Amino acid sequence: MKRAITMTVNNRKLALDIDVRSSLLDILREQGLTSVKQGCGVGECGACTVLVDDIPVDSCIYLAAWADGKNVRTVEGECRHGKLSPVQQAYVEAGAVQCGFCTPGLVMTTTSFLERNKGKKLSREEIRVGHAGNLCRCTGYETIVRAVELAAKKQNEE
Repeated sequence: MKRAITMTVNNRKLALDIDVRSSLLDILREQGLTSVKQGCGVGECGACTVLVDDIPVDSCIYLAAWADGKNVRTVEGECRHGKLSPVQQAYVEAGAVQCGFCTPGLVMTTTSFLERNKGKKLSREEIRVGHAGNLCRCTGYETIVRAVELAAKKQNEE
């Protein structure tokens, strides 16, 4: 069964006819947004994390129909005029990018986490808990925590 939906993806309005069973992940990848990765397919790993109305969601288990009328953000939309976002830049500077498979989901989780906690002094434990829905096999998480600390510092200096 098909359904017409509209959503804004990375500041671009889309009108789509979707199968009502389609996940948001599938629809975003069909739109060429390949940063959205299918890891586990059951909402456990966070590789597919995107922001829907600024809330992190596992797009593999989020139906595209639920995004009707909503604002969706992916890593591709975080770059501005060819420049990495402060969070993306912090991940690079902290060496938190290894194989890169989980990185887009982590970056989006960090983006939302820092937007919600702007100006707050964050403990390492708060950072870990705030990123608990994202798994990474390569980094050991220490560099990710450092990247979040660096991005928070930059954000608070602005």
